[in-house]
Amino acid sequence: MTTHAPVTTSAGRTGPVRAGRNGTGAVPKAKRKVEGIYYLFLLPSLILFTLSITLPAVIGIFFSFTNSIGFADWDFVGPINYIAAFSDPAILQSYLFTVGFAAVTVVVVNVVAFLLAVGLTSRIRLKTALRTIFVIPMVISGIVIAFVFNFLFSNSVPQLGQSTGVGWLSESILANPDLAWLAIVIVTAWQAIPGTLLIYIAGLLSIPGDVYEAADIDGAGKVAQLTKITLPLVAGYVVINVILGFKGYLNAYDIIVGLTNGGPGTATRSVAMTIVTGFTSGDYAYQMANATVFFIITVGIALLQLALTRGRNVL
Repeated sequence: MTTHAPVTTSAGRTGPVRAGRNGTGAVPKAKRKVEGIYYLFLLPSLILFTLSITLPAVIGIFFSFTNSIGFADWDFVGPINYIAAFSDPAILQSYLFTVGFAAVTVVVVNVVAFLLAVGLTSRIRLKTALRTIFVIPMVISGIVIAFVFNFLFSNSVPQLGQSTGVGWLSESILANPDLAWLAIVIVTAWQAIPGTLLIYIAGLLSIPGDVYEAADIDGAGKVAQLTKITLPLVAGYVVINVILGFKGYLNAYDIIVGLTNGGPGTATRSVAMTIVTGFTSGDYAYQMANATVFFIITVGIALLQLALTRGRNVL
């Protein structure tokens, strides 16, 4: 039952005021009750995630403090594996290569994808067909792409260089320890550009056309519109592509295996390859410590992504 009580307003008038259920005059917001059926549907996914990801991760972190080789007996050795990993030249080289490769690939992919997105959202013919063609590499397996480009870099390109007399093309770039990483960047970018391109197209299409019409009236040229309007308005999409791309390239594995298998020597061995190779060669606990450090770095990048994209109205 609702009661009425007199109250004196700022104008000196007296009138009734409705009292809420808590007697304060304010009606509290109803607390939304979560139906139990929602938890029932969540339970299978939670169980699968725990058994397939969380539990193995916890077990792996535990064994990183042992001398286990992956089977048989083991002893607890404390942080020795972590100390050794931080002073291992092979592991440090793999981190140096992986970070450098990821940084270069992020720049190449985002620059090319953004320019393509600008072109594919402009007034050109057959832009729908071109969008379809440009996203084809995204649906092809990375290992298949790597083997195809391996053949091109090892056979077709050297033959072309020999027939044209171009000396630097006559030898496979994959056999050069100083240049093999460029091949990995090229192939990774070829596969990664379509996904980044789609995100940039979504960002460009979200910009109202009135903004560009007003810029035309004010006499702004295409370059000014690109730098003063387009780039600031798609900044959120740039951040997402850069962070997601960098995090993804740190996990590079299949394309490197198909192109160079970490060679020549260990010049192109990524962190993921180092970890997997250690697992298969009896360094289970040692490489598990390496994997734990790598996991912490990846989580840190993910948290940075959340911090940078929080509050941005993108995607």
